[in-house]
Amino acid sequence: MIILGIETSCDETSVALVEDGKKVLSNVVISQVDFHKEFFGVLPELASRKHLEYINLALDKAFKDSGIDFGGIDGVAVTFGPGLVSSLLVGVNVAKTIAFFYDKPMFKVDHVEAHLFSPFIEYDVDFPFIGLVVSGGHTILFVVRNFYDLEIVGYTVDDAVGEAFDKVAKMLGLGYPGGPMIDKLSKKGNCNAFKFPLGANEKPYDRYNFSYSGLKTSVLYTVRKIQNLDENKVNDICASFQKSAIDVLYVKVKRLVEDTGIKNVVVAGGVSANSYLREVFLNDSSIKVFIPSVKYSTDNAVMVASLAYFKPIKASIYDEVYPRIATITKGKRKV
Repeated sequence: MIILGIETSCDETSVALVEDGKKVLSNVVISQVDFHKEFFGVLPELASRKHLEYINLALDKAFKDSGIDFGGIDGVAVTFGPGLVSSLLVGVNVAKTIAFFYDKPMFKVDHVEAHLFSPFIEYDVDFPFIGLVVSGGHTILFVVRNFYDLEIVGYTVDDAVGEAFDKVAKMLGLGYPGGPMIDKLSKKGNCNAFKFPLGANEKPYDRYNFSYSGLKTSVLYTVRKIQNLDENKVNDICASFQKSAIDVLYVKVKRLVEDTGIKNVVVAGGVSANSYLREVFLNDSSIKVFIPSVKYSTDNAVMVASLAYFKPIKASIYDEVYPRIATITKGKRKV
């Protein structure tokens, strides 16, 4: 079964063709990051305009790379949410047009779930598993029993971890996006040079929740106190911040592993590309960790097409874009 995947939830225009959820026939990702740098974040109106500009280019290249035509697909999968509504509309309307014109079924995909199940592209992951989705907009901890039984047990009460990386990078004058730059400079710094707090780590009612506002504020006060913020100090701040930001993710996951006895762990989303995160999780031999390749960690259409194969949720061409399938609260994720 060959599924056409379309992803336009934020600032990547991506189209992919995937066979049986695992065989990637093509994967096209057109990034807009250079256009958003001056705003230190994604400007929604600009993002949607760029999606309109790039979507046909991405479609043409994806089909050319795969060697098949529109008639050769068995369905169309598209991200319906969460994301920037104006950006989502571009992908959804293109998917509706293709599904209608070629009389193909259309599948609606939740962006967070696409990240959560992205390791299935490359690995055979057994249920149940602990799932951690970490990105610029999300920091969510799941217990996943099957494709349709997802329990959200923890989430950020303020900033997402990727958002914290971007804001700290802005404090240090490193530009946008902040994650890759902080990761790079951290390798030159001393991660023990500054003692930054772990977010929401000790309070009983926050057993599995996260909070990055305190960590972000602590970095801000530290930067303000330093009179000579030279290259070495910037590297040390990056390393120390990164350690605190990632270590709390590991602490919470391990806590949930101990409480549930579930040893399989999935870590996905854009921040899962961080080298320190991969080192911390993959070096723990007491758990079996699945992290997608970097190309499938950031937003991409392969994960959209893949999830539609494993969890097909049919949509009508009359369905409207929704902000998300479920509200991010504790309890089961209803679909």
